Amino acid sequence: MSRRERAPRRLVADGHVYLWSLRHHHDTAPDGRPSHCRETLTLFPQEAGPGRTALRIVFAEGPGRYVPGGAPLGSGDVGHVHGPDLNLHEPGAVRALLDEALARGWQPGQHRREEIDGWTLLEAAAAALDARRSEAADS
Repeated sequence: MSRRERAPRRLVADGHVYLWSLRHHHDTAPDGRPSHCRETLTLFPQEAGPGRTALRIVFAEGPGRYVPGGAPLGSGDVGHVHGPDLNLHEPGAVRALLDEALARGWQPGQHRREEIDGWTLLEAAAAALDARRSEAADS
């Protein structure tokens, strides 16, 4: 099954159901060849219906940052070269990013698409995910 054929996944957070998907993109260089990689995590409330609001969290390749572009990185891995990282295929990582976007003012009821630079959310989301994992291990 190709990436385009995959159905969005479900995430339940605070009584709301969100659908989410992850896509890998390449920017195009002036000569037409693929260049920089981007990972785009898209979330939208399931109950929003047609014309629903979408939140796109974009991680673009850049200095000191990595997104998957082949070996040795795993699919969905994004992070700082010497810092926190997340695997965007993990529901816990998606939930941490959603929680951080909500805390910073994203409102699922809006009738427009919003795009956020994922790097602005990464450190807080990774810290929250680590804290959840530590609490679960201590239980």
